[in-house]
Amino acid sequence: MAAKKKISKKKAAPQAHRQFSAPMLDGPDRAPSRAMLHPVGFSNEDFQKSIIGVASTWSMVTPCNMHIDGLAKESVKGADAAGGKGVEFNTITISDGISMGTEGMKYSLVSREVIADSIETVVGCEGMDGIVAIGGCDKNMPGCMMAIARMNRPGIFVYGGTIKPGCFKGEDVDIVSVFEAVGKHSAGKIDDKELDGVTETAIPGPGSCGGMYTANTMASAIEALGMSLPNSSAQAAVSDEKMMDCFDAGAAVVNLINKNIRPRDIMTKKAFENAITVVTALGGSTNAVLHLLAIADAAGVKLSIDDFTRIGKKVPVIADLKPSGANVMMKLVEIGGTLPLMKMLLNAGLLHGDCMTVTGKTMKQNLAKVKASYPKGQTIIRSLKNPIKKDGHLVVLYGNLAPEGAVAKISGKEGLTFTGKAKVYDSEEKAMQAILGGRIKSGDVVVIRMEGPKGGPGMREMLGPTGAIMGAGLGKEVALITDGRFSGGSHGFVIGHVTPEAFVGGPLALVKNGDKISIDAENREMTLHITKKEMAERRKKWKQPKPRYTKGVLAKYAKLVNSASQGAVTDSDL
Repeated sequence: MAAKKKISKKKAAPQAHRQFSAPMLDGPDRAPSRAMLHPVGFSNEDFQKSIIGVASTWSMVTPCNMHIDGLAKESVKGADAAGGKGVEFNTITISDGISMGTEGMKYSLVSREVIADSIETVVGCEGMDGIVAIGGCDKNMPGCMMAIARMNRPGIFVYGGTIKPGCFKGEDVDIVSVFEAVGKHSAGKIDDKELDGVTETAIPGPGSCGGMYTANTMASAIEALGMSLPNSSAQAAVSDEKMMDCFDAGAAVVNLINKNIRPRDIMTKKAFENAITVVTALGGSTNAVLHLLAIADAAGVKLSIDDFTRIGKKVPVIADLKPSGANVMMKLVEIGGTLPLMKMLLNAGLLHGDCMTVTGKTMKQNLAKVKASYPKGQTIIRSLKNPIKKDGHLVVLYGNLAPEGAVAKISGKEGLTFTGKAKVYDSEEKAMQAILGGRIKSGDVVVIRMEGPKGGPGMREMLGPTGAIMGAGLGKEVALITDGRFSGGSHGFVIGHVTPEAFVGGPLALVKNGDKISIDAENREMTLHITKKEMAERRKKWKQPKPRYTKGVLAKYAKLVNSASQGAVTDSDL
């Protein structure tokens, strides 16, 4: 266990520091509240302290979060050591890796809203003065951040940390290796024994998926946003550094309360631009678009998909990380993490150094003593003068097939243009059957629709189909278009978040087998090659399908959720 820093205990001034909890605990009429808190560890002295809620996403549902109970306890200790009173509570988490490709995956994006709602509910109900939220998987991370933004009480996000890679036949393997192995197996390239070998070694212990997939992308984005302590995004899940990060976060929230620095003081438009810049340099997941839009909405910041295009025009991709690159996140951790990269970007004028952060200092102050370089000989992070791609990989496309936009992840390795004939499927399962059945050929554009936020409902990730396409060796020969999403582990010529989605009558609903579709990443266009007259005739004949769910959380989500181009949030129009 990490050694603890000595933090002086200062009794928080009740008037200044207990803005939210004071009404709950002060006065004779609040004696029942105090009585309820004595059994959970409160002393009379604690009632005069700032109450720091520590939101834990611990669960044995997934290895990403199986260690977070221990991390949460460290944050409680840190808050207590700094003169606050830490109170741990839990929220849910789900596992994309387990539910991927099943009906259960429809709950994945929905869980982001449930997590945000649940943290807001506890913090608001219990009158907590500050928040530490610890997340370790794709949806609980933005869910935590949305809650922090909504409540606008001093808060910090802590990343649960990246997993250490598995090893099979001398090569690093992870969960995406398994999905691609499935494609290789169906194509007859590997046998059952090799598939089992990858499966058994890919996940060696706790931590989030090991490439620059959605978890590591969002951790890096949140740090660049100023809402995590420096280098929180680049630490192993099981490490002394991560334990200290959690302890320090608890103490740092007390400092934020003392200085009256709130999340919306930090999460400005310029801070979101910093987040987009770092995501772009790292070659991060397309999910960053969806989640940063949602967090910005919660923070009252006007952010649009076009901001990703604007920033991407001047920021290059310089990180050689999976899925499109060669390295796992732990390799970046070993050479110094994200801080040298951020210093490089700052020195180049690509980051706003005057943005406030959860340290109580600006980004420029946090990076003052950081060197803008990595060890000699490393090949993970290139210089800005020798990028992997000279501009951003997150490409927003428009056209008659996506009048409100679509999001592509174009590394350049798969090419910049594609033209082919549509093969249309009204669900992920039907498309997967076709791919594994060998019915997808070179030159096809696989269209998977009715998978949007409302249509799915839930906007499932298409890691199964993209993994199978890559595993079958068709990554450069086949394109895939969907109103669903992609896992951060997806790569190839893939375009998601097509809006308006098919369920509400977007043009994707009108595509037929054999239609010619062209994708032009350079001009940021996606075109269905039929006449306006033909489009109008098809629209007249189209009828909206009945909702797939009429009761429960999926039905509520489908009724409330807005477009993917606006973040797919459920409270924007209330």
